[in-house]
Amino acid sequence: MTSTAIAPVATTTDPGQRVLAFLARFGTLIVLGAMILGFGIARPVEFLSERNLINVLNQSALLAIVAAGLTYVLVAGQFDLSFANVVSFSGILCVGLMERSGVPVLFAVGGALLAAALVGVVNGILVAHVRINAIVATLGTSTVLLGLNFLYSNGAPITLGAGRFTEISRGRPGGIPIPVIIMTVVLVVLWVVLNRTLLGHHLQATGSNAVAARLAGVDVGRVTIAAFVGVAVCAGICGVLLSARIGSGMVTAGDGFLLSAFAAAFLGASVIRDGQFHILGTFVGVLVVSIAGNGLAILGAQSYALYLVQGSVLLAAVALSTTSRRLLGQDRR
Repeated sequence: MTSTAIAPVATTTDPGQRVLAFLARFGTLIVLGAMILGFGIARPVEFLSERNLINVLNQSALLAIVAAGLTYVLVAGQFDLSFANVVSFSGILCVGLMERSGVPVLFAVGGALLAAALVGVVNGILVAHVRINAIVATLGTSTVLLGLNFLYSNGAPITLGAGRFTEISRGRPGGIPIPVIIMTVVLVVLWVVLNRTLLGHHLQATGSNAVAARLAGVDVGRVTIAAFVGVAVCAGICGVLLSARIGSGMVTAGDGFLLSAFAAAFLGASVIRDGQFHILGTFVGVLVVSIAGNGLAILGAQSYALYLVQGSVLLAAVALSTTSRRLLGQDRR
């Protein structure tokens, strides 16, 4: 599968085209700033309070982790539709190991992350070596995971008993939520790997042109597997933190991450880097999604409004980039 990154917009001297090029690169940042300004004016005390801003980061943490992992797959020119069920699977397995089998917390967390990584390996092998289309392969593994989730949990939440596991999600050392700290570490590590290591360069080369990368000596198969393992492990981390946050493992726990993670990654692809998927851009996309939800909740909007805004903002961002490329004569299709 070819890279899903949006083609870059060329430099131009025409004023109108320069405006379009600017909007294509910075439109998401403009939307983010406009939302902060709008919600800040509408509800300055509630929205701009330190407590709420920290709450926004805390709400963003889990989505940022899984969306950053998804970015690796998108950079490699692939798709993954299974990570939402990996989130649920990891949470259910982690809680089940602790509550049903008496496994210590660290081993339960390790087991859940190892299982998530195994799912990534399977996805990578199916795509890279069995040559199954990524969408079809991950849709299949997603369905299998859904069945395993129901099998292991009997369709009912596995509730956490009294213990310190929930502190992983609820603790606030120095006033900063632990999920925010974990998110920061994960994003920094992923950014360094993608931008400062050989694996990262190979990921980008594979996504740009897999054939050329293979001819240049890149082991495209291993790189593809590594990308799928990356998103799976990030989904596993998200699942563990989510189970600690809600106090149980649930079959439907990860469902809400599918649309939100893709929205964040694609919104982030239009930030600064001329249509390339990257970690910083994805985090900006996560903030757009999270601030939209937080602001609408403060305004008292119904829950369906968030989905309307997410879908509309995503369509607007992609439409802006596509229209700009077409008018500038840079649409490569």
